[in-house]
Amino acid sequence: MEPREILRSVFGYEHFRPAQEDIVNSVLSGRDVLAVLPTGGGKSICYQVPALAREGIVLVITPLIALMHDQVEQLRLLGVRAEAVHSGLSRKEIDITLDNCIYGNIKLLYLSPERLKSELFRERVSKMSVSLVAIDEAHCISQWGYDFRPAYLEIASIRDYLSEPAPFLALTASATPPVKKDIVSRLLLDNVKIYQRSFARPNLSYAVRVEDDKDGKLLEILTKVPGTSIVYVRSRKGTADLARLLISRGIDATWYHAGLSPEERSARQHEWVSGRKRVIVATNAFGMGINKADVRTVVHYEIPPDMESYYQEAGRAGRDGKRSFAVLLFTKLDSELIQKQLDLQYPEPDYLKRVYQALANHLKLAVGSGLEKSFDFDLGQFAGTYSFEPLQAYHALKRLEEQGLLQLNEGLHNPSRVMFMVNKTELYKYEIAHAVHEPCIKAILRIYGGEMMSHFANVDESQIASVLNTGLNEVVRFLQQLDEAGIISYDPRKEKPQVIFLQPRHDVNRLPLDLKRLAERRDHAKEKMEVMIAYVVNTKQCRSLFISHYFGEEKSQPCGVCDICLERKHKIEVEEDRIMHDHIMEMLAGEDLSVEHVVSQFSMDEEKKVLEVIRELLDEGRVSYTADWKLSLD
Repeated sequence: MEPREILRSVFGYEHFRPAQEDIVNSVLSGRDVLAVLPTGGGKSICYQVPALAREGIVLVITPLIALMHDQVEQLRLLGVRAEAVHSGLSRKEIDITLDNCIYGNIKLLYLSPERLKSELFRERVSKMSVSLVAIDEAHCISQWGYDFRPAYLEIASIRDYLSEPAPFLALTASATPPVKKDIVSRLLLDNVKIYQRSFARPNLSYAVRVEDDKDGKLLEILTKVPGTSIVYVRSRKGTADLARLLISRGIDATWYHAGLSPEERSARQHEWVSGRKRVIVATNAFGMGINKADVRTVVHYEIPPDMESYYQEAGRAGRDGKRSFAVLLFTKLDSELIQKQLDLQYPEPDYLKRVYQALANHLKLAVGSGLEKSFDFDLGQFAGTYSFEPLQAYHALKRLEEQGLLQLNEGLHNPSRVMFMVNKTELYKYEIAHAVHEPCIKAILRIYGGEMMSHFANVDESQIASVLNTGLNEVVRFLQQLDEAGIISYDPRKEKPQVIFLQPRHDVNRLPLDLKRLAERRDHAKEKMEVMIAYVVNTKQCRSLFISHYFGEEKSQPCGVCDICLERKHKIEVEEDRIMHDHIMEMLAGEDLSVEHVVSQFSMDEEKKVLEVIRELLDEGRVSYTADWKLSLD
């Protein structure tokens, strides 16, 4: 099918959004493409449509495991065959999934970047018919980006393992000129076509409020501006505290952060998306992949660490094109707090080594072991056991992640998955020989269908228990027995954060820390922090222009709706009023004049304003009416 037909018949959209169709046509013609599309700009369509327009499979590389889950499930509901491979899966499940991508007519394979350098993947990808390689969050490849991931540096090497050349499509919502240059260079994009939507959001009014009483200002904003809102805070505890404050003041609010259970996160997100809760107070763990167009306000209770994060988060307001507001609250003490946060985020190398050694002890890993193994990880328990401050330990783990030593998946939620490992004949024989398991087998097939004979499927043990009218533990026991017998492959759900060792565990005395890179990352984070402070204290430049110029868009125009543009407009109006006021007073100094005569001395466009100024002069007692209704100076 042609791209427009696919868009309409599969995805239900009548028209492409700006730039989407050009991007789709470019990659279908075989060109490498870099697409910089704003948050909510529809990046996924740019590779999902080509996947269905050509033979073969599209590889989608993304660091966001939650996004993988969501998109795979959504595509399956649309009848599109998609799979995901990431560090949270068992080796057996990865093995079978990659085989299905070779022989099973899978159209999209979602991958975490860390999987690319595994021998298992590189051996299998050479047998796949790859039509396109899509790299989401492409800014992660650049050390100048705000979320550098070393594994992204391995992406270009995929070209050497493909059976035939395939175009690369790099996608990001925000990239400065140096980052765009880095993406093109490090991905080896050839004859690249760059598409970039404007960073300006004409319907979004940016504002900064310098307030000692942030709570009071937040309540004022939410009271004055009706509709759905997101309030971003930096700490998990802060989400609950602030939400409870809003609730106590009669505002229907809830809170969200990565430390909640998957069920709690899902329920609270649904409450907000469905409109049952008006305000959600959240950390930056909230918002990725959320499709809610009618958000009227996004309030940052604290200053974000960089402009990229702020632009993405603020950009979740007003996707329906209606007037919306992005407000950043700031106190004079915040600049000091930001410096302390920077120190916390970039611990000294000796501290990194202590955390690494403690982690290895915590997981009972010997030197040389642990490669690509995934472990449940409770940060609070870990920090308490080894007397670390939890937030500083978390940032140490993130720095070790930037060094390519490990990966920390926060709040990972992998549902239980099952696949039958025998054919129908062997399964029938097993059911006859093991009658106790027959009801469970039949219930699984009845609920989830026969596709489980060739693919892993998400299963809900409680749903199976309900059908069998038995207990949850009994169903889990049956599934484990079937797995041990080789009838199924059962991978129980994971709900805790996971830590994955991307390299074999090192002797801490030989830990390969790149000290130069650590220092550069800290310096770069400081530069980004200084940009945010400059944005906050700026009182002259249109805020939309400030953001656009930061991202290298020089031709943009003042928005006219941010706090600075509105203040400038107000000053101009005040000055125009003063000039008009003086002119009227000069006219009346010579003689008494009728209102009609005074108005006739100005243009038709100014008539309304002239009458307003005359009314003000009358109210102030500086002008009065004579007996024959002429204006006269008092």
